[in-house]
Amino acid sequence: MNAKPADPSAPLADTVANCLPAELLADPLFLLVRVGVAIKSGAVEEFERTGFGPYHHSVLALLDEGARDTQAAIADALQFDRGTLVGLLDDLEQHGLVERRRDPSDRRRHVVSLTPAGRRQLAEFRTIITSLDDQFLAPLDDRERTTLLALLSKIATHYDPRFSRGGEIAATV
Repeated sequence: MNAKPADPSAPLADTVANCLPAELLADPLFLLVRVGVAIKSGAVEEFERTGFGPYHHSVLALLDEGARDTQAAIADALQFDRGTLVGLLDDLEQHGLVERRRDPSDRRRHVVSLTPAGRRQLAEFRTIITSLDDQFLAPLDDRERTTLLALLSKIATHYDPRFSRGGEIAATV
């Protein structure tokens, strides 16, 4: 799937010849996968321009909420392999975006916190996400975007309760 909208000036014969089978076009899961692949590709490309990736954004966003500060809690919340998380934290720490220190109450644990530079980088990541949202959701008006978010949240929460924020999003459908 292309991240760019279809070219309206393309000849109709080319468009028809390149159409997918009706069976696939009628399958919501097929469409979700294709859109997801395009979104992931676009996100990775945009984040790589900053020298980071979407997973770095996830870590900073979680730390910004302040609820989970140990490496284990971060890995569990994001369902990241702990070794992978250590590598992400190494990158973030090297750039001065997070700080790790031993937990004074349990020297085996590391407490991670967001630095002021990390908050600035998170703001840049949020700008990227807003731009990607606007690009991929351009065909939808505000009401449709709200409905899409509510429906996707409802599906995600059905399979993983971590996607719920007390039912506030899913309940709007």
